[in-house]
Amino acid sequence: MILEEKEIAELSKKARKIREDIIEEVYRAKSGHPGGSLSVADILTVLYFKEMNIKPEDPNWEERDRLVLSKGHCSPALYSCLANRGYFDIEDLKTFRNINSYLQGHPDKNKVPGVDMTTGSLGQGLSCANGMAIAGKMNQKNYRVYCILGDGEIEEGQVWEAAMAASQYKLDNLCVVVDNNNLQIDGTIEEVMSSYPIDEKFRSFGFQVINIDGHDIEEISKAFEVAKNVKDKPTCIIAKTIKGKGVDFMENQAGWHGKAPNEEQYKQAIAGFKGGF
Repeated sequence: MILEEKEIAELSKKARKIREDIIEEVYRAKSGHPGGSLSVADILTVLYFKEMNIKPEDPNWEERDRLVLSKGHCSPALYSCLANRGYFDIEDLKTFRNINSYLQGHPDKNKVPGVDMTTGSLGQGLSCANGMAIAGKMNQKNYRVYCILGDGEIEEGQVWEAAMAASQYKLDNLCVVVDNNNLQIDGTIEEVMSSYPIDEKFRSFGFQVINIDGHDIEEISKAFEVAKNVKDKPTCIIAKTIKGKGVDFMENQAGWHGKAPNEEQYKQAIAGFKGGF
């Protein structure tokens, strides 16, 4: 289904709101991971506000689509999507990472409505998503499972064991998204442990592979449409993104992987969102 210009504009506006929330959360907490949260914002926006079959009023609805944010440190983006989608009070975002808050630094499915899998230990999310997808097939359910991986995260060996399993069991109800912003905490992917070419690796593991611009709403939406029609194999969408997208001084800077802006930087970032980008 081709998106109309009005739909693209509405989703882009929501993505800006998600990014603004990310900065608010991390600034208030004085800690967190803004870089990767900002890079994945457009992808999560399309999933939660267009693609996924979900019921915020019934978070545990058995027929719902599932999402596993394997790169769990990017919880600010996930929490914003859930709050703006109606899973919990948006005011609660102000409590992010507070000692008594249920909105911890990494998402906890036992505490946060709408979180389908507790994540944070990198490399484990795809294994969990596989289990959900296998269960869906065994129970003859029509739900889809989405798993978002970081490009640094796929240096973990368990990811590739899980990729083999996804192919072995022909999990065509599984869609993996790699947030390919090319930066991790210690530098570029090439400098740390190159996983390139990512697309050829997943293809060799038996996946249908789609390469997209991870900030192009229309491309993201089309990729998910294609994935839904793939049969007898899982799909991997390689989304080329910019770490820190939307905040000019954070963009493509590894240093913003895991630190909070000071007051001046916070004001500068929020002002940028108000003016659009």
